[in-house]
Amino acid sequence: MASIRPLERTLAENIDWNKARINFLAKFLIALIQVCSVNLSEIASVFPGRAKEESHYKRIQRFLRFFEISYAMIAVLIVSLMGVPSPWVLTLDRTNWQLGKTPLNILVLGIVYKGVAIPVLWTILDKKGNSNTDERKAIVCQLMGLFGAGSILYLTADREFIGKAWFKWLIANGIDFRIRIRENTLIANGRGQLVGAKRLFRALTVNKPLVFEKARSCWGLELWVSGMRLASGEYLIVVGPNYTATAIEDYAKRWEIETLFGCLKSRGFQLEETLLIDPERLKKLIALLALAFCWAHVVGEWLSRQKPLKTKKHGRLAKSIFRYGLNHLRRILCNLSDRFQQIAFRQVVQLLSCT
Repeated sequence: MASIRPLERTLAENIDWNKARINFLAKFLIALIQVCSVNLSEIASVFPGRAKEESHYKRIQRFLRFFEISYAMIAVLIVSLMGVPSPWVLTLDRTNWQLGKTPLNILVLGIVYKGVAIPVLWTILDKKGNSNTDERKAIVCQLMGLFGAGSILYLTADREFIGKAWFKWLIANGIDFRIRIRENTLIANGRGQLVGAKRLFRALTVNKPLVFEKARSCWGLELWVSGMRLASGEYLIVVGPNYTATAIEDYAKRWEIETLFGCLKSRGFQLEETLLIDPERLKKLIALLALAFCWAHVVGEWLSRQKPLKTKKHGRLAKSIFRYGLNHLRRILCNLSDRFQQIAFRQVVQLLSCT
């Protein structure tokens, strides 16, 4: 078997785990990228080492069951690895699916970065449906505790992340935001009468945004309102605590977390193939996925500096930076016995160093 020691050494420089845990992490990342699936049986089938497949599978299970991960340490590592300067645009959203009759529901807070959100913090919601105000506050407070309130430029989120208590808390903590509200939300018109939000934008030309020049009352709070009538007939209405001429454009960055979910799921690591339903084990798995995602992304950035990705006629890249890096990593890791790929392996491992 080809040596994976370069990866172990680099991980040990950045993660305060003992030798056995570092060895496990190195082998798990390699196997995960090789199979591009979170299915533990598939990962165990290619897990580096001489042990039997059943032994590898049990080792993975023991890690997810017993090992305590510092998610604060993982968050700091991810930010250092990606090198995204603050203050950050944050995006908050959920990804959810059903495993049989069990709902799997993950709330993720990410940093907007080059067309994708970098996963920094996440929590498993042990229920169906939306997060509540306390759950949202907890994840934002955790980020502020690690990086300070000054690390946030603004927060963007979709229509499920609304409510008086939530907005009031964000304002009280000095957190700027661009959050979409529902069309029927009551907002004061020019005469101070509360009307459905979409009535304020019915006369607009399609796809032409309007920003009101004065704050309007909404849920008893004074919020700045921007809106746009879409070609679909829907209305995109965004509120925030401060005047922002580019609120609609700023809000659009929310979609970068959807790109992240695609990378973790169908376009990357097939997260929906997991059979884990225990919240703590699933949360640990997301931590390992986040590290693999970041490794692929930094490799993609490195490659694109040497050979930029082609742009198609519609203006989008032929493939994402993440996919560019993931394909390169996978090719290397699936051929580690080749001495030329060993050289390439040492190159991509160096990109993981935060020191």
